[in-house]
Amino acid sequence: MATDEERRAQHRHKHKQRVIRGAPDALWDDLDAATKTAGTDRSAVTREFWEWYVGRPGADLPKRPAGSEEKTG
Repeated sequence: MATDEERRAQHRHKHKQRVIRGAPDALWDDLDAATKTAGTDRSAVTREFWEWYVGRPGADLPKRPAGSEEKTG
């Protein structure tokens, strides 16, 4: 039987976890599908966006997957 410490170690992540609150499930699912289509993942795209948003030198907006359309609101 695993000790409490062994169980905690099994669930530790390499990096500190961040949470996006209030994102609807449909948006999360669409982001997941779009990033897979683009050959990347949600975390990578989120980091790229944050880098661009805060104005880091050389940062660009993440590329959208091929075939996605510009949506205006």
